[in-house]
Amino acid sequence: MNLKEINCKEIFKKAYEKRYTWSNDFGGYKGKCIFSVNSDICEGNFILGKDFKPEIYDINDQKIVKSISSQLFEVSIHRVKRKFDEIHSKNNFNLIKDSESGIEMIVSGKSDGDKYRVKDNCINMVYRKIHGIIIEIFVQEFFDTGNGLLSKKYTSQQINANTLKANPLKLEYEDRFINLGSKDIWILYSRSIKYLNKNQKEIQKFTFEDLSLLG
Repeated sequence: MNLKEINCKEIFKKAYEKRYTWSNDFGGYKGKCIFSVNSDICEGNFILGKDFKPEIYDINDQKIVKSISSQLFEVSIHRVKRKFDEIHSKNNFNLIKDSESGIEMIVSGKSDGDKYRVKDNCINMVYRKIHGIIIEIFVQEFFDTGNGLLSKKYTSQQINANTLKANPLKLEYEDRFINLGSKDIWILYSRSIKYLNKNQKEIQKFTFEDLSLLG
């Protein structure tokens, strides 16, 4: 492809609109949550309302409660259907390079400094500043729901926004999803988080069962 012919904003928009999202009338869901670290297991129940604020029940360890809540919120907030122009109308997308890994671009404007990479209409790299910390994500596998794509396997690493030094702790995520049926709603069924740095062998797993929609 001729570099002059690459319209990064249009390429990113197509990939953005190919993501799987819930409809605007999504009312939330509930179920059982199971948290495990290696051989330790903790079970409870949860409700995720339409405001995407998780409530965890029957677990006393507040650290575990916070961890489960964080995963539920992180997943649900990415399912919100928001129009491209609502988020990116004040952004420009500028080409960095085109390679076998995809078309890499940097944002100028409202989200100045953010970076993305797109291949085959899939966003396979995200480099965003969130609350003063840069998060860098690389996606290895996607899951096609038939109505949009979900990231299935990916790595995440934090970068100091001032020094641009990467945190040595690198995480690998692997997600599985389940279709709740009549409304074709895809929900996270399980998430495994593996610590990739050599001194940490812990694997966390979050499993969500007995799922049902609210309302």
